[in-house]
Amino acid sequence: MMGDLLRVLRLWRGRGPALAAALLVSVCSALLGLALLGMAGRAVAAEVALAGGVALGSGILLLPWLRPVLIGRPAARWAERMATHGAAFRALADTRVWFFRRLSQRLPGGIGHGRAGDLLGRLVADVEALDGLYLRAIVPIAAGGAVVLATAVVLGAMSPLLAALVALPLAAALVLPPLLAPAAARAAATAADAEGRLRDAVVDPLSGLEDTLGTGAEARALARVAAAGDALAASQRALTGRNAAAGALGSLLAQGALLGALGFGLAGGQGALAGAVIGAFLALASAEPFAALPRAGVALAAAGASARRLFAAADVPVPVPDPATPAAAPAGHALKIEGLRFAWAPDRAPVFEGLDMEVPEGARVALLGPSGVGKSSLIALLTKLAAPQGGRILVGGVDLATLTADAARQKFAVLSQDARLFDDTIAANLRLAAPDADDAALFQALDRAGIGDLVRALPEGLATRCGEAGARFSGGQVRRIALARALVSPAPVLLLDEPAAGLDAAAEMAFLATLDTAAAGRTVLLLQHRLVGPFRPSRVFRLAGGRALAGLG
Repeated sequence: MMGDLLRVLRLWRGRGPALAAALLVSVCSALLGLALLGMAGRAVAAEVALAGGVALGSGILLLPWLRPVLIGRPAARWAERMATHGAAFRALADTRVWFFRRLSQRLPGGIGHGRAGDLLGRLVADVEALDGLYLRAIVPIAAGGAVVLATAVVLGAMSPLLAALVALPLAAALVLPPLLAPAAARAAATAADAEGRLRDAVVDPLSGLEDTLGTGAEARALARVAAAGDALAASQRALTGRNAAAGALGSLLAQGALLGALGFGLAGGQGALAGAVIGAFLALASAEPFAALPRAGVALAAAGASARRLFAAADVPVPVPDPATPAAAPAGHALKIEGLRFAWAPDRAPVFEGLDMEVPEGARVALLGPSGVGKSSLIALLTKLAAPQGGRILVGGVDLATLTADAARQKFAVLSQDARLFDDTIAANLRLAAPDADDAALFQALDRAGIGDLVRALPEGLATRCGEAGARFSGGQVRRIALARALVSPAPVLLLDEPAAGLDAAAEMAFLATLDTAAAGRTVLLLQHRLVGPFRPSRVFRLAGGRALAGLG
């Protein structure tokens, strides 16, 4: 657990100055609270001492210092909340970006066999739980440590025994978090895993709601959600019980500090009573910074469990790592495939066995074959989502294996049968392929895709939101916007994987007619079940037996 938490802190190095400054503000706020009640105790002690005939000085002398402390304390409290939470939230934002980048490198082809709900939970809930490491552990421990040290110094000047009676119970509360964290780690890990399973149980049936309802599976889906919810509730009860026990133990220690001060006064007689009053006030002042301290152990355990889940997903090996010394990106983009051998796993049948084919620059090549023959696998290999076990792919005369994934993908714009529009504006969806494209370039691509006039007619134009998976538009319109996204890309090669799949015959013919003219000037590799419509390839290959057979349309 501690190793994972230390790794989180290393991830936050870029926010180190802000986190350290916020920590200093928190310590100052706690010390101002201690000073405020300390001065109040000093004033009361002076009056007690005066009544007992003991010279301790007048509490009136403290009045000039009281006003700035009274004003500074709430201001420092406000500054502490703003600084600590602001720094923590920025660090969490950085963590989300880091985690998303790691996932994109390790799951470039999509979630695959991963659990969508669970990964969503790791990106949202588990990252949020990391704020407990800073806000509910590091900050209270630092503030509590400063309070203990200041209390020991102030009371030690009056009586070492009094300092020990008050400060030692508080110091014991400081070591509670690291002592309690290991015991709470298992319960925290169980709760985090249960939350992931609940998210997964909810997201899966909702993602395929039509199929869930169409097969009458809603009762089974609800039962699964209920079971996952019960498991989460049980794990959370166990974690809450540990949290309550830690809080009770912390309260006992705080009460022990107060009783220590009172016992010192009772045992020491009139001469010790003034010191006991100051000690009691300082013990009371420690109540605020120490209130959340006992629960810091559970916060550490929860943060550790969440960190473990994050790193478990983020540390999956990269499927196609970049070469240690990558080659320079080629100027050309002609494709040549030589003796390509590939299987998705050692225990699965090979997809390609000695595949050979060429796609010259500017050519239009159709690669035909039934489902499962390897058309989508070829696109995965070209875009370095997978790596072949033998043979090679040359792009512009350079072996694809010697290029970084980014350099390789800059050569290709992909339009797949599952092309997705995101719940954002049309402009934002198009600029995924060309972030710097202006509106004129976007409309040019939309016009070439045959949907520019429709977008112009929309009240919000390019600012129109597409809805989840493009729900704002029909299937054919979604394909045309996705085609425009491929066309606005500066990539010289278009990879089209069943681009008209799912459309009716008329829509398919219209889309392929648009594609035939829109792809002018680009190298095109069209992968389809059969060659239909007005698209006119310069070369035709058919995939069979892991090889490409030329001239068989």
